[in-house]
Amino acid sequence: MEEKTDITPAEWQVMRIIWTLSKATSTQVIEILQQKVDWKPATIKTLLRRLVEKGALKTTRQGRGFIYSPLIKEQITMNEAADQLFNSICEMHVGATLSHVINGAVLSRKDIEQLQRLLVEKKKNAPENVECNCVPGMAMDCK
Repeated sequence: MEEKTDITPAEWQVMRIIWTLSKATSTQVIEILQQKVDWKPATIKTLLRRLVEKGALKTTRQGRGFIYSPLIKEQITMNEAADQLFNSICEMHVGATLSHVINGAVLSRKDIEQLQRLLVEKKKNAPENVECNCVPGMAMDCK
């Protein structure tokens, strides 16, 4: 069973490459990241080492270097990060935050159809209004 791994924004950049390639050397990760960000190779190697220490990546010796492969699944990790965010904000603001995310996201027609089906189902049991859950036991009007 996978454990929840807290990944920093910089580490997400590294993980996205490893998930996409399934496995990679530090040289490959460095070459790809340096096309996107202005990080030194030592910084990227530090991020790889941290991800190994966190249990997000495993290393396999290949000659004088290492092959890095993911130990955590991409979708599960993204779901955990989203859950952590949405569990941290006021329930009254979840709808507006989801609208903001959806508005800024590139979605396929299939993604949109899936979201529409999900919303139709959610609407059947949805309350008229969502109350603030910031202060337990008190119905507040968050702004």
